[in-house]
Amino acid sequence: MAATVMELYGSKVFNEHEMRERLPSSTYKSLKATIEKGQALDLEVANVVASVMKRWAIEQGATHYTHWFQPLTGITSEKHDGFVSPQPDGTAIMEFSGKELIKGEPDASSFPSGGLRATCEARGYTAWDPTSYAFVKDDVLCIPTAFCSYTGEALDKKTPLLRSMQAISDQACKVLHLFGKDVERVATTVGPEQEYFLIRKEDYNKRLDLVLTGRTLFGSAPSKGQELEEHYFGVIRPIVSNFMKDLDTELWKLGIPAKTKHNEVAPCQHELAPIYDTTNVAIDHNLLTMEMMKKIADKHGLVCLQHEKPFEGVNGSGKHNNWSLSTKSENLLDPGDTPMENLQFMVFLTAVIKAVDEYADLLRTSVATPGNDHRLGANEAPPAIISIFVGEELEAVIDAVCTDSPYAGPVKMKMDLGVDVLPKFSKDTTDRNRTSPFAFTGNKFEFRMPGSAENLSDANTILNTAVAKELKQFVADVEGAADFECAAAAWVKKTLNDHRRVIFNGNGYSEAWEAEAARRGLPNRKCTPDAMVALKEEKNISLMEEFGVLTKTEMLSRYEVEMEHYSKIINIEARTMLKIASKQLIPAATSYMGEVASTAAAKTAAVEGISTKSEAKLLTALSKYTDEMSDATDALKAVTDKVSALDDETAKAHAFHDEVLPAMDTLRAAADAAEELVDEDYWPLPCYSRMLFYTESVSYTHLTLPTILLV
Repeated sequence: MAATVMELYGSKVFNEHEMRERLPSSTYKSLKATIEKGQALDLEVANVVASVMKRWAIEQGATHYTHWFQPLTGITSEKHDGFVSPQPDGTAIMEFSGKELIKGEPDASSFPSGGLRATCEARGYTAWDPTSYAFVKDDVLCIPTAFCSYTGEALDKKTPLLRSMQAISDQACKVLHLFGKDVERVATTVGPEQEYFLIRKEDYNKRLDLVLTGRTLFGSAPSKGQELEEHYFGVIRPIVSNFMKDLDTELWKLGIPAKTKHNEVAPCQHELAPIYDTTNVAIDHNLLTMEMMKKIADKHGLVCLQHEKPFEGVNGSGKHNNWSLSTKSENLLDPGDTPMENLQFMVFLTAVIKAVDEYADLLRTSVATPGNDHRLGANEAPPAIISIFVGEELEAVIDAVCTDSPYAGPVKMKMDLGVDVLPKFSKDTTDRNRTSPFAFTGNKFEFRMPGSAENLSDANTILNTAVAKELKQFVADVEGAADFECAAAAWVKKTLNDHRRVIFNGNGYSEAWEAEAARRGLPNRKCTPDAMVALKEEKNISLMEEFGVLTKTEMLSRYEVEMEHYSKIINIEARTMLKIASKQLIPAATSYMGEVASTAAAKTAAVEGISTKSEAKLLTALSKYTDEMSDATDALKAVTDKVSALDDETAKAHAFHDEVLPAMDTLRAAADAAEELVDEDYWPLPCYSRMLFYTESVSYTHLTLPTILLV
């Protein structure tokens, strides 16, 4: 009999239930104090936890363990060590100590350092994060960890995230204390909505661009795209449904609360949304989800594409970051029925508004990637301008506060759906604005800018720290006031008036908004090289240093890593284009022109004076586009070689954006025009229609990916 969901859920996780059942009472209490209060973990306690954790992991089939961490580039990293320890008598025992649980020493020489250390001094340390449960994956005990250098600099994304969570908790507790509440801890929570594409493996394997870069560097638009909008929330294909069922099962085993799944806007695009969790756990879960998506897809003859823009001309994939702030008993961003009268809510709301306005440039860096640059601002995702949507009701509240006028917002009314048997319910006055980068959605903010391939640690680290800064400022401004409520209300009014410029409830896709945003003085850094400069600005460095989240050295190192990473990605894409164009597309077009010319010659030989107008017309056009491909290939190679030779990483990244990308666009335009004319049997790349709509196979008799990889 198949296991039930309740039996499956968390079965591969050393979770609260397992710890309570298996650990001695004193050990369990000590570990809980470490998790909930940040108390130091005694080595004797760690030894007991390690022994019990090892025994549990072996029961799950584990033979190895790894410190599972988040490097500065890529998604996750792991190095497997065996439990087995050979003995002098030829036998073996299974060992795992508290020291091995708490600390690992992976070789860190291959990880980007951004100047933090030399290769000859590239030792790194991993440190257990006990707030995120260990789990078993692929017969390996995975221990979530932070990753730092020998001298203590953060080499990962989790370490600053944990620091930022502590910073905002400390400051939020101080604010709540002023409101007469005794709270030990405030947690930020996140619910990441993961979008992705599924295509057939047979199509993927024929596309070198997808294999090497994650996106299609060539491809003419299909006759039908997403314009009918029938895919969104539509019936799920059987093969995709089977994939989703298996994915749910594996995620549930890992304790990941996969909740919602559906088709997204673009053909073969889908979404999975979990139940929210504390930020570091939610991000760990999301990274695991991304990994499991790829593994499960492979078992179904599919490939999961997590690139932000795998197909030109159809919607890309985002990862909406639903962020909130809560104690054990209340959501601090819940306005209640009367937000105008909820001073505590207004303080926290105002702090978020001020934080996003003052540190919009820094927040922009958290979503800046070569892939996401194709998505942001393309009438499918928020623009590069960061603004806040608060909805009709809160806009009216803010108006009233800022102008000392009576509240004149919407009154909640019952919605009558016109059918007696259907229930009547209150109209939601929070609205939805899918063009807004940072939208209030009832009791949380939805940050819509992150791309599907991104680690959300960066965005949440910055958001947490920036809000912590504003909460700290609030306490400093009102603490000791004779009338706290009056002082708090005055702070809210002044702050909202100073930072209202960031609030925009209109169409974020419109050209008019771009002009209006410029008038308001909002930053609009459209590409990754332009955005990343914020990591070097003193205002932003001071923010991170003030709360011990990142040092100046760590900030500057991240700038170096990100700029270098950008250049490497564009370089790979450019050289992939060169190989495909020269070894696949130009030969395919030339071969097809030969076939057309032979057909014309055969017609003329068979019937004197017969028209070959269509063949001549086709040959003329295709010859033109083939010549353009050839010229564009030469130009792209020349500019890529020139830019790659630059030594300065900042200059190189900007040159890749300003010079190489336009050359890539020119080559693509010629190739996509040629694709429209060449017979499918000759064109070596599966077309968009085939990939997006799972159409029947055609016989590709010419160049294929295995062939070109051998060249």
